Amino acid sequence: MKNYDVVIVGAGPSGIGIASMLKDIGIEKMIVLERNQVGNTFDKWPKEMRFITPSFTTNYWSHIDLNSIASGTSPAFTLETEHPTGQEYAKYLRLISKHFELPIRENTDVEKVIYSKDNFNIQIKGGETIKSRFLIWAAGEFQYPNTEVFSGSELCIHNSQVESWKEIEGDQIYIIGGNESGIDAAIHLSRLGKKTVVLESNPDSNTKKRTTDPSENLSPYTIDRLEEEMPNERINIVDNSKITDVKLINNKYHIHVNDEIFSDYKSKTPPILATGFESSLVMVKDLFDWDESKSYVLLNEHDESRKTPGLFLVGPQVRHEDLILCFIYKYRQRFGVVSKAICERLDIDIEFLEEYRKEGLYLDDLGACGEECPC
Repeated sequence: MKNYDVVIVGAGPSGIGIASMLKDIGIEKMIVLERNQVGNTFDKWPKEMRFITPSFTTNYWSHIDLNSIASGTSPAFTLETEHPTGQEYAKYLRLISKHFELPIRENTDVEKVIYSKDNFNIQIKGGETIKSRFLIWAAGEFQYPNTEVFSGSELCIHNSQVESWKEIEGDQIYIIGGNESGIDAAIHLSRLGKKTVVLESNPDSNTKKRTTDPSENLSPYTIDRLEEEMPNERINIVDNSKITDVKLINNKYHIHVNDEIFSDYKSKTPPILATGFESSLVMVKDLFDWDESKSYVLLNEHDESRKTPGLFLVGPQVRHEDLILCFIYKYRQRFGVVSKAICERLDIDIEFLEEYRKEGLYLDDLGACGEECPC
């Protein structure tokens, strides 16, 4: 059985980001397990989809690129674009992996994790088991489309299953979900001359929310594109439209909505599901304590499981009460916190970590977070 100090599950932005930092600090007995290939999730994005956060090279002034996940790197510099596509960002991740010579093992599917005697036994598909003192869960959630949200969901097409919006047939398309992915789909379909109806379950759609938390409202990039497209009168956003079920009757998709005005929409083409993704944490759910709502895991000040010592979480699922750290430029700030906790227990000098603080990769005080802008 191979024995490591640190095993990282997932070679997406969070897994590669934390691995880059740990290797830079000097941890050698480490491996990153990736069930597909580096950048696989981003390679699957619809060709037209781009990052909502802008990339800009400011490393020269010690300010890290918003979409960077490793010190000294910038997608804007590497890719020469402000809003990378998924395929472009996948290239950036692969370049980082090669540049830092990260110990990534691709096509390695973790089937089960067992915690025993202060160690983790990670069982790999095919029968192999590896052992580690620390486990960092960075498997994310964007490989697990949420396709079972209501009866008849299987009749719909999840937005992550669309290679290009040019493939979608029909003149009028119904989109279920009004967050970033739903509005992004509506914009691209409208640009193709198709009418879209976005069914949003909240009483007030994200287009009307006003909060400085980018996890709670649409990004300026999306709002700008939406406002450019709305005069064409091809996008209709319907609030308070909670879908109860979808049925296929006489070659038409009947979308039943719990609404006082409309109770049934009919579509000739399958509705688009923009309902987000399920968490990969289901594989290790018993190793965490969960919030009463069961929507997120409870972590200590080191982003470590309160239930299982040595198990850390990095990535878009990190949350501390009302503080949601889902976007890259938020959750990457906790890389230094996790690295510090592991290095201290391995008796590795942590003084070097302070270099990451000015780059926004080491935020250990969340007390200043959650402030709204006065104007």
